[in-house]
Amino acid sequence: MRDQFAFDCEGEILAGSLDAADGAIGVIIVTGGGQTRFGAHRGFAQLAAFLAKAGYPVMRYDRRGVGDSSGDDPGFEDSAPDLAAAVTAFHKRAPSLTHIVGFGLCDGATTLCLHHQICGVDAMMLANPWVVEAAANEPPPAAIKSHYREQLLSFAGWKRLLTGGIDYRKAIAGVLKLAKPRKVEGSLGQRVATALAASNAPAHIILAKDDATAIGFEDEWRKGALASLSGETRFSCDVIDTDAHSFAHEGDFERYSDSCLRALKRFESGF
Repeated sequence: MRDQFAFDCEGEILAGSLDAADGAIGVIIVTGGGQTRFGAHRGFAQLAAFLAKAGYPVMRYDRRGVGDSSGDDPGFEDSAPDLAAAVTAFHKRAPSLTHIVGFGLCDGATTLCLHHQICGVDAMMLANPWVVEAAANEPPPAAIKSHYREQLLSFAGWKRLLTGGIDYRKAIAGVLKLAKPRKVEGSLGQRVATALAASNAPAHIILAKDDATAIGFEDEWRKGALASLSGETRFSCDVIDTDAHSFAHEGDFERYSDSCLRALKRFESGF
């Protein structure tokens, strides 16, 4: 059963959807960028139906200024009021809930990292979290490094370089960007790390192996701003062999929805 409804957020009207189920643990899906609650290729609606069938009620919503919601879009860093209002609406629609788990993709995942504690989210599923601020239309430096490493370590890459298939000027410019020192103090990665460190909430991270945003996150997780958290047992991680940021290739949904379900069962045993 899917219910469409509206709720208030600081004088604006937000659109919400609820896939009902009998479980006491609910999932709230937080969108990223200008994405609506339906998700790319209706992926969020599909995930909601899958998890509800497994017994977990799922709420999705459009933040202010996005999709069917009124107002001006505050952006992901200033969308705590939207998340808090959605959590309150979720409890009203499903009063038997005891815990809420947030799911977010890209900067929807970042929203959860930054604001889960003050908004009443008990655990998180973070898909390809956006933690590296890059120049417009450019991937994170770690993704650039991964791209050129792949080119230089493969026969096909050298063949393309020697036959003009790769613009060497662009390649050199990309490599030079890697020489710039990593910014840590005040960076988005540092702000995310600070927010996660201030909370005891468990989180399950889902990364698309060849997605630029995921590569950027993985680099920060291993040796950047988030490295101090990576050894904590409250965090787990799955890597899915795809380059689709929204897990839209054939077989992706089955793998990442199964990853979500396993995470929910783990959270449930720890609550």
